[in-house]
Amino acid sequence: MTHDAGQPETFNPWSVVNLVFHHLADQGLHPVLGETGDPKQAAEALLHALGIEPAPDHAGPAAKPIQDDLLALRRKMMPGIE
Repeated sequence: MTHDAGQPETFNPWSVVNLVFHHLADQGLHPVLGETGDPKQAAEALLHALGIEPAPDHAGPAAKPIQDDLLALRRKMMPGIE
């Protein structure tokens, strides 16, 4: 991924929750939000593990080159998910 040197990459944890929720539902699973705790915490932990700083809830979308990189990764890792 490309980004400005010295600037941490950020991503909205709720976008991760949304992506994973829809992916699991498309696989025939029945994910539940809210009944087992706040899914944002797990999404933030995943982002930290990937070296990405969770963005505040009010943060806007990532820069266009980062969005393009993320789209390419989604297409590669999860074909048919858009």
